[in-house]
Amino acid sequence: MPRLRRSTPWLLTAAAGFLHVPPTPAQSPAAPQRVTLARVKDIASVEGIRDNQLVGYGIVVGLQGTGDSQQTGFPVQTLAATLLRMGVSVPASAIRVQNLAAVFVSASLPPFASAGMKIDVTASSAGDAKSLEGGVLLMTPLYGADGRIYAQAQGPLVLGGYSVAANGSSKQINHPTTARMPLSGIVERAAPTDLGDRRVFSLMLQEADFRSAQAMADAIVRDVPGTSARAVDSRRIEVRVPLNADVPTTLGRVEAVEVPFFPRAKVVVNERTGTVVIGGSVALQPVSILHGGLAVSVVTDFVVSQPNPYSAGTTTVVPQTRLDARDKPVNRIELKQGATVEELVRDLQQIGAGARDVISILQAMKAAGALEAEIDVL
Repeated sequence: MPRLRRSTPWLLTAAAGFLHVPPTPAQSPAAPQRVTLARVKDIASVEGIRDNQLVGYGIVVGLQGTGDSQQTGFPVQTLAATLLRMGVSVPASAIRVQNLAAVFVSASLPPFASAGMKIDVTASSAGDAKSLEGGVLLMTPLYGADGRIYAQAQGPLVLGGYSVAANGSSKQINHPTTARMPLSGIVERAAPTDLGDRRVFSLMLQEADFRSAQAMADAIVRDVPGTSARAVDSRRIEVRVPLNADVPTTLGRVEAVEVPFFPRAKVVVNERTGTVVIGGSVALQPVSILHGGLAVSVVTDFVVSQPNPYSAGTTTVVPQTRLDARDKPVNRIELKQGATVEELVRDLQQIGAGARDVISILQAMKAAGALEAEIDVL
């Protein structure tokens, strides 16, 4: 069976602009529905083989007066403790510097990482520093969930933004208080991930579905000879490696198997940015949509009232308020049996609906039972 692309979704941006690719035969209601193929490694993961989160606390030095202020006491205490370990005894109350900042350092320890391997780390300000630009992170231990040290981080920071201020004016791009440190962390201890004599592994689907789980088990048995697989539930597929087979080689072949994938019909809505993404597998039922609105405008003008000559009056400012209410005409959309997402998006574009209007319309269609999809609000 040839590999097919996923159904192309419709994308509605915050500027009410629509971006789409012409529908493939799989999207046409007259054409038979085709199966989407995906690799096992793209839709599932092997249980127990995963990343481990690391976190640490350290200080960044070398800033140009953009570090933490004196109101943030713990950076100064950290510096005093660091100097004490180096043989310099300075009380924290005597330290007055603005070129350092306290940061939290985070990283991910990949599976099968060994001592000496370099990893990327991220440093984020923990105080009121204005910017970490030009700073250098001092040696910081990174701890795992068990409280043990698994890596050390040290090096210069790389920012994706900046902040400039002068004479009361300022300009900021992105977030200058978060920085990346590529390959600045060194693994000191490997996380225990030993395949050993294991012969039974569990594949965990990222999206639970009984049909996808059974289809994956059948495809693994068909394409990887000697390997047995069965669907335990809607998310777990149990794979058994033969005794005479190499485990890494077999798992590599299993992850490369292309299996039928049946994703859920979903509409993703981001109300903060006004972005709506409608999947190509979303089904629509016959429905009639009426969309309108009431616009109320309140304008206040300030008029200066002058007193008559030789009178005892004073000059005053008199506000004059004008109220204007307009009821917008109702726009109507009618979707018939067999309507597609293409028709819905085209009709919404014709009536001039904005991104947030579309969000309200989709939620109303879901409540009316005309939208056969799950709405995921971010």
